[in-house]
This record gives sequence, structure tokens and C-alpha cells, in this order.
Amino acid sequence: MKHLIRLFASLLVPVFMLGVGMNPAAAQDKAKAEKGKATMTVLAENDKARAFEIRFKPGDENASVPSSNFRVARALQGGTQQRTYPDGKTEKIEWKTGDVTIVAPSGAYTTKNIGKSDIVLYVVVLK
Repeated sequence: MKHLIRLFASLLVPVFMLGVGMNPAAAQDKAKAEKGKATMTVLAENDKARAFEIRFKPGDENASVPSSNFRVARALQGGTQQRTYPDGKTEKIEWKTGDVTIVAPSGAYTTKNIGKSDIVLYVVVLK
């Protein structure tokens, strides 16, 4: 499994660099920060995938988690999140800096930074 993750991550880096190189303005665009909401910056996007950075300040939430597609997430800066599912069930997620996970499609949920430091994730969503 680790070999698969490494292979997948090694393939994504050149795709990301190629996408940013072709559209440097996209990498410069910054999403407007809305109080209490996670900030997402799209770094590259095409018809097959979207790469973005999402930043959670303490207390920030993300209500638009893409749950119908596979995605790869890497923690650029770790921390503690809480997932909340529509039925009220919660789950605590600990991100360590450098962690990489492949997340399979799942039911909808929201995430909230319940820690005391910022969390920064680099995410690639396959379309």
C-alpha cells in the first residue's frame, strides 16, 4: 500500500508542476478568507483532476468536502480535525505534517479544525 501511495504521489508532483507552469496566474489566485471558513486555493485544474491547498485556522470549518470522488491529501502542516456526518456521528482526525492519505468516496461530512494551530492540506481530487 505504501508503494502505491508513493507511486501515486510521485506521479502527481510532475502533473502539478506542469499545470502550474502552464498557468502561473492560477497558482497566484488566493481565495477570499471568510471568517470561520477554511480557505481553499486552487493550484491547478483540468478535466481529469483538481489540485488545491486548503487552510484551516483554529475553529474554521469546511462544509464542501468533495465526497463522491477519490482524492489524495498531504498534510503540509498537521493538526486536529473533527469530521461531522449528517447523522450527527463525529470522528477525530489527527494529521501529522507529511502524512499522505488516499480517501475513497464516502458519504457527505463537514470538517472543523478543533486544534490550536493552523492545518494546511494539499489535496488532489480525481474527477
